[in-house]
Amino acid sequence: MDDELARAEVYGLLAALFQAAPSPDLYAQLQVAATQAPVAGAFLEHSFSELVAASRRLPLDAVRAEYATLFEAIGKPEVFLYASYFVTGALNDKPLVVLRDVLRALGIERDPMIVETEDHIACLCEVMRYLIAGDELALGDLATQKHFFDTQVRPWADALWDALEAHPKSDFYRALASFARAFFSVEAQAFDMLEG
Repeated sequence: MDDELARAEVYGLLAALFQAAPSPDLYAQLQVAATQAPVAGAFLEHSFSELVAASRRLPLDAVRAEYATLFEAIGKPEVFLYASYFVTGALNDKPLVVLRDVLRALGIERDPMIVETEDHIACLCEVMRYLIAGDELALGDLATQKHFFDTQVRPWADALWDALEAHPKSDFYRALASFARAFFSVEAQAFDMLEG
């Protein structure tokens, strides 16, 4: 169960950091996070250490400015955070419609306070967090998690990480993308070992 809670916490961290620039409290926690894994050489240790190092090197104002530069713009942002864009090249396209049907079937409703559409990477990470550790644990069996990950996240996430890692104005978010890529790789391998 500790592994499941740890997975949920990572999804929660990714959701928070992609939803908005980090709050002072979250950023302070990240700056003092332990970077040594319980098992030496653990797969996520290096990428998480790089993320923590970026948080220690960059002042919060710089990360806020980077978030605004990359993801917030009147018109077209530098990097889109939406599945529809990476799958079809357009926002609010068929992948969003399919996702809404999936969420409806799971009994998950959109929070009206969130302005982003449900195919935003932060929203998808939040759904994964909920499927792992939410109140409705019956929803969160591994088969349901695998299906959601394989159909809604896996097909396009690497393209987002590629875009962030390649962008010349990406620094903190380059480190975050590398960590997210490593974490999603672990998730994909674990799900691939499940039957069906």
